[in-house]
Amino acid sequence: MTDTRIDGFLDGRLRISQPARGYRAGADAVMLAAACPARPGQAVLELGCGAGVASLCLGWRVPGLAITGLERQADYADLARANAAANGVALNVLTGDLAAPPEALRGAMFDLVMMNPPYFLGGTPAPDAGRATARSEQTPLAAWIDAGLRRLAPGGWLTVIQRADRLDGVMAALWGRAGAVTVLPVAARAGVPAGRVLVAARKGARSPLRLLAPLITHAAPRHDRDAEDLTPLAARVLRGGAPIDMGIAKVS
Repeated sequence: MTDTRIDGFLDGRLRISQPARGYRAGADAVMLAAACPARPGQAVLELGCGAGVASLCLGWRVPGLAITGLERQADYADLARANAAANGVALNVLTGDLAAPPEALRGAMFDLVMMNPPYFLGGTPAPDAGRATARSEQTPLAAWIDAGLRRLAPGGWLTVIQRADRLDGVMAALWGRAGAVTVLPVAARAGVPAGRVLVAARKGARSPLRLLAPLITHAAPRHDRDAEDLTPLAARVLRGGAPIDMGIAKVS
């Protein structure tokens, strides 16, 4: 892929090459990485890693991880490998489809799995093929959750970011297979319905669901000028690379 641009993440601490006209990861990928409860020495899998933004944000925050990314689109997988090398973050990128994983992934087990599945069920596809594949669901959401749970070791944590109106699909796919489910709504402004949800679930757990107070990303009550107005917490996460406390360390 030659038509790319460099985007800065975590206040420029990471410089990541992404398609100039195709799908580009943004705040959702950074929040996904921030919500992943990884500790040094653990093995992490990201399904659908794209150009590597979430994996690289996680690897920057938590040293000593063994991170693997699976990406269906070969040109995005190549970008992820190049971005990892350019930013000095160890990331093993596999090219393949989660519905038919490559041999190197079959039988492998991970302490944590994270994913940002495509948000849209239908509608007019984006003119760029890469963007259309990344944003429009071709593999069902339930298959994404199933693939993640299959790769998780017992007691491992699955972390997902998804549109809020698709929370029911995430919950249905987790039913009977993972518990200690923690849901963090993400809203653009106070008093506005959540547009995203971060969901963490532990494989094999039976603890009840926990619904957290929403994470508000913007401080102003409405968008009326082109200036950044992140809340202090959002700024710490999106600019400083701080973790999002899902409180799951307290869940048995």
